[in-house]
Amino acid sequence: MTNDNALIAESAISLLLLVIQVPATAILFSRLLKGPRRHPPIEPQQPTPELLGRVSIVVPTLNEALRISPLLAGLSQQSYEVREIMVVDSKSSDGTPDLVKASQQKDPRFRVMTDDPLPSGWVGRPWALHNGFLYSSEASQWFLGLDADIQPHPGLVAGLVKTAEAQGYDLVSLSPQFILKYPGECWLQPALLMTLLYRFDPAGINTEQPERVMANGQCFLCRRSVLAAVGGYSSARSSFCDDVTLARNIAIQGYKVGFLDGAKVLKVRMYEGAMETWKEWGRSLDLKDATSRSQLWGDLWLLASVQGLPFLIVLTFLLISPRLSYSPTPPFLLLGLNLFLLVIRFAMLIAIAPSYDRTNAKGSWLFWLSPLADPLAVLRIFLSAFRTPREWRGRKYSAEL
Repeated sequence: MTNDNALIAESAISLLLLVIQVPATAILFSRLLKGPRRHPPIEPQQPTPELLGRVSIVVPTLNEALRISPLLAGLSQQSYEVREIMVVDSKSSDGTPDLVKASQQKDPRFRVMTDDPLPSGWVGRPWALHNGFLYSSEASQWFLGLDADIQPHPGLVAGLVKTAEAQGYDLVSLSPQFILKYPGECWLQPALLMTLLYRFDPAGINTEQPERVMANGQCFLCRRSVLAAVGGYSSARSSFCDDVTLARNIAIQGYKVGFLDGAKVLKVRMYEGAMETWKEWGRSLDLKDATSRSQLWGDLWLLASVQGLPFLIVLTFLLISPRLSYSPTPPFLLLGLNLFLLVIRFAMLIAIAPSYDRTNAKGSWLFWLSPLADPLAVLRIFLSAFRTPREWRGRKYSAEL
């Protein structure tokens, strides 16, 4: 009788998990099937005369001296399509403005300005970008926001603008190629990235629902007229994911918003090691500032079902329930479903491998074991979803934000 009760309990738990996981698997599969139809990765291009002076670039900075040099060098290699390069500094104490001024001696398109004191209700990054927008040239047709940690290809801006104009985008942002260096981040970072890939359409797919639009502020190109029409960055003033918030607000207004693969034109070295990646990147990946409460709960359910649970469920069967009758019982179906999800997850590693530069990474082979970090990655999203940051990049924010 005890064994019978155990089997009944095992079947009941398995059936409950199937009810939770099967719909989520269907949603995930419908998104992944869109992959073959996505726009190909952006290619670097040479400018043509009609692009002359069309783009104003704005870079927000706060103590970026240790990582801004590759960006400054890469921007100097952009051609005549770039009218100006404005670095909006928020009173850095590490000499960041001095590096920009040194670049200005070689390239007069550079200029550095200090943003006004941060007003109540604003987060630092959108405030700096908003200041840059207000002081940028009205003669430019495009506004390009770039983060200080990116490493642009010489043909980035021309390729991005030509693609945006050819495809009729009003706003387009790019996913980068991530530079990995240390074993821990080789293992954890792809698992965190997968939380985004599972929740949204692949890069290069035009998402029809504004509330599901994805964006990346590391490389964020918008028509100046569109940005002016929505009040610059004011609609994303209090958001710690201002890129996604602003992109969705613009999409709601009926403008065409795109999110494309930029791995061939853009590299980024975001954080140093697994602990910094966990702390800094993990606290913004939930995108709660741009998401309704119901959508956030739906995303958490999806991630728990298709990314957080599969490895744990398969491991549990291997350790606790090695015996299974090979018949369509709930435990057997549950095991089959989660093995299928693990196969998909490992296959996704092949798909995202071009999005990583592991050339000089120590322990780069750990990238291929990143699915084992999925439960931790999903846990990080849960932890972040219910906490509002009180400090960001050295700035402290009040509870009213």
